[in-house]
Amino acid sequence: MPADPSQLSTWSHVKYFGSNLFLRGLLRAAGLVPYRLRVPMMGRLVTAMGRLAGFDKRVRNNLKLVSPELADMDPAELYRNVSDNAGRMIAEIYAGKPFHDRAHAAPISGPGLQALEEARAAGRPVLLATAHFGNYDAARAALVARGHEMGALYRRMANPYFNAHYVDAIKQNGEPLFEQGKRGMVELVRHLKKGGIAAIVTDLHAQGGELIDFFGKPAVTSTVPAELALKFGAVLIPVYAVRQENGLDFEIIMNAAVPASDPLTMTKALSADLEGIVRKHTGQWFWIHRRWKPYVPVGKAAKQPRQDAG
Repeated sequence: MPADPSQLSTWSHVKYFGSNLFLRGLLRAAGLVPYRLRVPMMGRLVTAMGRLAGFDKRVRNNLKLVSPELADMDPAELYRNVSDNAGRMIAEIYAGKPFHDRAHAAPISGPGLQALEEARAAGRPVLLATAHFGNYDAARAALVARGHEMGALYRRMANPYFNAHYVDAIKQNGEPLFEQGKRGMVELVRHLKKGGIAAIVTDLHAQGGELIDFFGKPAVTSTVPAELALKFGAVLIPVYAVRQENGLDFEIIMNAAVPASDPLTMTKALSADLEGIVRKHTGQWFWIHRRWKPYVPVGKAAKQPRQDAG
């Protein structure tokens, strides 16, 4: 988790302040371009910048690591698709109304929608499990527009100056927001106890999590979403916003709710569900993540075999 801003050195503050000035200037300049052109433009820009940062190598290494059946994929093409989607998402987060209009118009399909509506009618809390895929904020905006007010758990950016306006931007897609950490978790629990809906991203390396196969390789995965669902009787529903061929519109996919059992079994089901949709739309998942980091025991956790980092 990023360091608390109060713990950063003077040099870190200077570095972050400078990089934020650059990013803010870039976003403001992009905002002068019509939305239909701005979104693909940011996709191309992030693709070029990502190569300078070596993200294309990260994608290539991750692709080599996982399932043999993906070995024939062109890593250069995969990187272009992944980085293009990431750049488009950045443009969309800061676009406001043009993005919201497209998200609100997105069709919603899958059995999870009925499960959500039934849970709301019964006053049960709901946890929407999503991932760094497509544009997950489009799913949140689409559901909020249909009357499903919801909170979301987010991870603070390392750059505190960028984080301030980033949080303001994602608030436009729905509130309340809960910052990952002790305080945010307390607020999330309080929200669920009241029968609320909350969205949570499930595809990050989670310290203290469980080793669960993802594309044929063990990945450290948090069981917290499943634990919360069991503890508070929440319905756990996988949801994704799939970017359409025109690069601007979305379809919201809500798969079947995960049956209540135990945290490990439920988390494996979520991981398998995510893998299923990534296999259909491979370039829309964020393959730049270090998803397959080594397992590091926390506290009294039993030692597990270390895995090669992604």
